[in-house]
Amino acid sequence: MTKRVLVTGAGGPAGVAVIRSLLRRSDLTVFAADMDGWASGIYLVPTEQRRLVPPGRDEDFVPTIARLVEDDRLDLVISTVDVELIALADRRDELAPAVLAAPSADTLNTALDKLALSERCAPTGRTPRTVLAGADAEAIDWEFPVFAKPRQGAGSRGVRLVPDRDALLALPTDEGLIVQDFLPGEEYSVDVIADATGNVVAAVPRTRARVDSGVAIAGRTLRDHELEETAASIARAIGLVGVANVQLRRDRAGRAVLLEVNPRFPGALPLTIAAGVDIPSLVADLFLGREIPVSVPFREVASVRFLEDIIVEVDEVLVSDHAGHQEEL
Repeated sequence: MTKRVLVTGAGGPAGVAVIRSLLRRSDLTVFAADMDGWASGIYLVPTEQRRLVPPGRDEDFVPTIARLVEDDRLDLVISTVDVELIALADRRDELAPAVLAAPSADTLNTALDKLALSERCAPTGRTPRTVLAGADAEAIDWEFPVFAKPRQGAGSRGVRLVPDRDALLALPTDEGLIVQDFLPGEEYSVDVIADATGNVVAAVPRTRARVDSGVAIAGRTLRDHELEETAASIARAIGLVGVANVQLRRDRAGRAVLLEVNPRFPGALPLTIAAGVDIPSLVADLFLGREIPVSVPFREVASVRFLEDIIVEVDEVLVSDHAGHQEEL
């Protein structure tokens, strides 16, 4: 029986990758949504399956998705945007009878709070020392330099290198900063999927050879037991069900330790899919209540990314209130 799936965040690389994966399945009807009418992924699906939605922080976002569930008779909602996931996870009951393909609200909130994440994952032995800036950080005899970064927020935004104790003492204490051990080694992204019991079905490490706006645009998958098991242990510690991207970096001793967790589909997903782990398809089956494999192997492959155009008729472009082109006009 064909199931109807809505993918939001259709303008981002993760949204495009998820839509393209699910379009390969004959048993799924894919709808695509974004707040921006210029979002490329919207135009990967037929005209009658394109939708505009408010921004994730808008008070009407969740009610809009709920209305789409009813109007489009949706079975599954997949969001690829952090802010949307948080809004939807806390109110997923409002989407019934559709299912939200997302980890629990507890897992999401833990993953997106670097201090809570470090504390939850400390028993794995794979976390850098992490404390709040201020008295807690000043009481530690650090090996400088160290990192200071926002407690919440993804990527490198707000991250600063603290070279010495004077700089540590000068850190503001009203910005929600945390202080962490410096991790000088190579960084890896590990795409993880866990089933309904928390069993890690796959953990696929990949290098980030080239990065643009926080998204890897070139890299390779890597068979490395330490990276795979470290990411799997992090996923188990946070109670992951579904997909997450676990970022690791080697510490001064060369061990792979936790950098952060993005509890959503990654932008470089096509590489993991090409390596043999079609995470969007697995996630769809998982949250639709279908059986998925206990384990999925992957192979080592590499990828580079290039710009691709989607050409549509002018009158096909959806006009939205929440798009950059509106400001330009």
